[in-house]
Amino acid sequence: MKIVLFSDIHANLPALEAFFEDVDSRNIDAIYCLGDLVGYNIWPNEVINEIKKRKIPTIAGNYDFGIGRMSNECGCAYKTDHEKENGNVSISFTNSIMKDEERAYLRTLPAHIKVEFQLNEDKLNLLLVHGSPRKINEYLFEDREEKSMLRIMEGADADIMCFGHTHKPYHRVLNSGIDGLNHFRHAINIGSVGKPKDGNPQGGYVILTINDNSSILDKDSITVDFIRFDYDVEKAAKAIEESALPNEFAEMLRKGG
Repeated sequence: MKIVLFSDIHANLPALEAFFEDVDSRNIDAIYCLGDLVGYNIWPNEVINEIKKRKIPTIAGNYDFGIGRMSNECGCAYKTDHEKENGNVSISFTNSIMKDEERAYLRTLPAHIKVEFQLNEDKLNLLLVHGSPRKINEYLFEDREEKSMLRIMEGADADIMCFGHTHKPYHRVLNSGIDGLNHFRHAINIGSVGKPKDGNPQGGYVILTINDNSSILDKDSITVDFIRFDYDVEKAAKAIEESALPNEFAEMLRKGG
């Protein structure tokens, strides 16, 4: 089974349209969205309606959670007063252009999705979250201590845990087995469709392949492919510059960070 996982569109309609064009050219079996449909650009309603039109199972991101409740807090960990000021402009702008039906959709999104596979009499749990199973806006960076990451996954009974929020893709394989018995767990950050932060302005997503012989006992029995695709970055950047949003957001798109 080939599963497409994508996240963090952040109201970037040109990126979402290019993403769908790329996905439609591939032979996939399922697709899930891990949240943050809105914020930082001018098309939150359009992005939501594209997701709804395709009936894609979607969980709430921290930005979706806040905007769905018309909050002035997005749960973003801004590091400086300047970043916080720009963030407040984004929240206010997004709240001002949201339509009622689209806001209600955000408010009803689930917190996570768990998919349980039964393969070769073994259970294989796939858990989809936005930040972490513990908190919608917890950042799980690649350099998180292994014991901490394992504790989070074990507590959530996740053999494969996929998440977004940091906008920086990676795949870590961890072994929680004891007494010589392997139990491999996969922590996968799927990157960002519409606001990458890894220095590459291309949009990104993941194709997760689970085979009929996939098992917690074999770390190589699942495949994770990180896909990058081109989109009209200038269209998305200029839309920001022609709006009330900070011009810095446009430069972030151009630089992938």
